[in-house]
Amino acid sequence: MRNSVSVNFGSESFLGLAGYYRRFVQGFSLIAAPLTKLLRKGVPFVWTDKQQEIFEKLKNIFTRAPVLIQPKYGKDFVVYSDASHVGRGCVLMQDGKVVAYASCQPKTYETNYPTHDLELAVVVFALKI
Repeated sequence: MRNSVSVNFGSESFLGLAGYYRRFVQGFSLIAAPLTKLLRKGVPFVWTDKQQEIFEKLKNIFTRAPVLIQPKYGKDFVVYSDASHVGRGCVLMQDGKVVAYASCQPKTYETNYPTHDLELAVVVFALKI
């Protein structure tokens, strides 16, 4: 029996590591979309200049210090959220400063949802984080 090694193992590993830090990067899911699409079942793995550009951009983002604050418990938090058929995102803030970001791409079936359902889904998404 032959051992099967995934052709896109490197991108899977990178995105796994990057996913750990996604809450510190505003719009992460939109930035990483060209890479994550390569990991879908049935999609041929073709690394183009676009994927290389996104890879370099994410490396650059992860090597800069994030501009986030530590939360102060006992003080109020504010959550801002937005949703579209392209993606969802939310920002947790305190005293007008960013504590964390979160974003995600819609599932295939969610692209058929009306906008008001997407807006509700992003609120639920934000509160789960």
